[in-house]
Amino acid sequence: MRQTSSIRSRKTVLLWLSRVRTCLFSIPLLIVSCGTAPQLGVHEKESSSPVRETIPPQAYYYFLQGSLAELNNDSVGALEAYQAGLTFDPDSIFLKFRIAKLHFRLAQVSAAVDMAKQIPVERITSVAMFLEMAKIFFDGGEHSLALQVLSEGERQFPLEQRLYISHGTLLLTEKDFQQAGGVFRDLLQHVPESAEAHYYLGVIALETNTKLEAVGHFEQAIALNASFERAYMKLVELLEEENDSLRAIELIETFLTDVNPNHRDFRLRLVRLYIAQKKGDQAIEHLDYLLKQNPGDLHAQVRKAQIYGEQGNFAAAIEELNAVLRDRPNELRVRDFLGLLYEEMKDYERAIQAYQANVQVDPTFFDSVLHLGFVSYRLKKNEEAVSYLDQAVKLQPKRPEPYLLLGLTYFQMKDYQQAKSRLEDGIQQNPANAELHFNLGTTYDKLDRFDAVVKEMEQALELDPEHADALNYLGYSYADRGIKAEEAVSLTQRAVALKPHNGYYVDSLAWALYKVGRIEEALEMIQRAVALVPDDPVIYEHLGEIFLIREEREKAREAWMHSLQLDSTNEALKQRFRETGFGEPIPTLSQHSTYTP
Repeated sequence: MRQTSSIRSRKTVLLWLSRVRTCLFSIPLLIVSCGTAPQLGVHEKESSSPVRETIPPQAYYYFLQGSLAELNNDSVGALEAYQAGLTFDPDSIFLKFRIAKLHFRLAQVSAAVDMAKQIPVERITSVAMFLEMAKIFFDGGEHSLALQVLSEGERQFPLEQRLYISHGTLLLTEKDFQQAGGVFRDLLQHVPESAEAHYYLGVIALETNTKLEAVGHFEQAIALNASFERAYMKLVELLEEENDSLRAIELIETFLTDVNPNHRDFRLRLVRLYIAQKKGDQAIEHLDYLLKQNPGDLHAQVRKAQIYGEQGNFAAAIEELNAVLRDRPNELRVRDFLGLLYEEMKDYERAIQAYQANVQVDPTFFDSVLHLGFVSYRLKKNEEAVSYLDQAVKLQPKRPEPYLLLGLTYFQMKDYQQAKSRLEDGIQQNPANAELHFNLGTTYDKLDRFDAVVKEMEQALELDPEHADALNYLGYSYADRGIKAEEAVSLTQRAVALKPHNGYYVDSLAWALYKVGRIEEALEMIQRAVALVPDDPVIYEHLGEIFLIREEREKAREAWMHSLQLDSTNEALKQRFRETGFGEPIPTLSQHSTYTP
């Protein structure tokens, strides 16, 4: 019986081995991620290696065990099985590759690289395997090996775009634009219809600042692949950068018409372009398309309201926002925007109601608390403004806006010490905020600390050399005090250059020119100032002084009379009027008369 059992055991083993071999070659290819057959040993490269007649059956056993473990998502078990199989077939490229890939999947990158290095690149036989090996080497920091693998892949599979693209993009990550360009041009030699090659050559042209060449490549990519979304986007971005918005609009319209009318990002980009072109109606048409596809598209709804607001159609904008709030009453940012629209309409009562509704829902909603402070300041409800703004500071102590508004509120209350204190608190939190420094400077002016005024204005200009208010304020301060006259001219000239239609800046420049004796230029500037701001008493006072030095006494008298009509409390000008010999300053011009210098 024992002998019979022994014979049966041997037959059973042989039968099992036969079944294992049969199973190996019938397992679906999905267990081999590279798409290659599970060949072991020297059989992976039959064209260049002699065929070995026997393959260790134990290797097949462990291969089968590992494959089944992978099917069960047991990567650790599969790795152990393949490693065991490799002890029986140490030359197996397939097992080495599976081991390398499993190490990589398990984030054991160093072990994956070490195993991958044991696979001779010339014995890799599939595109997918080349790509996987390159990825392992690249992520493991072995970039030169990754490039070597991809180069060999291109040699073996010269028509396979994926290899060139991986090769070229790897070089792009290393900023080697010259070699990357060579790879993509080589791809075009083998695959002239490659839209991807043109796309990446366009990217390289952008990186090397040859924008005209980039445009050509992106256009060629689109010509080869009419639905090439990335090429469209790059070309649109480039056209926008070159201020060719009309071509950008035409390109996106083409994409939406011919390729994908439901591409939301492209349509929103087109909306932005139309808004920049002041074509709000066209922008609204595209937003309506989005809303037809998705009536609950919050971004499109709010954007539509913004366009109506920019067009001055506040009623339509408010209707859009109220429609949103009916469905989504807790959209606090939408209601905050609604409050801003009411402010634009000077309907402060409804603006306050909108902001207070938000604060009732969420007392920590900073924007609405800040806006309540601002509206209260504008309405000269100073105590309420201070209360809201103090709350805003507690909510976000790093934000500069509440400190700035607190400073302005106390300034409005003529409490200059408190204004100074709150602005200094803001600067402590935001030392690089030019606006805080500027307003602190104006507060120091009220406290008769001119050295501190100069210091803060200079600090504001150091932070923002184009801060027009600081340029004008400092320049006028110098001119009015009769000091640093040439610097006063320079500062006010810079302010006027930034805002040529600001009549107060033009007046400051005229006054600075007057102080340095450039009378004709001063007269020209002051007349511009009068035309821009026809109701400012200080400008007419300056005009009178300029006429007086030109010995045009009657014109000087008329200018001063007009100034006093606008501000009858100017006792200093009244005294100057008398001392100049113009008699008693009794304004004779009617309140609504127009004065022409």
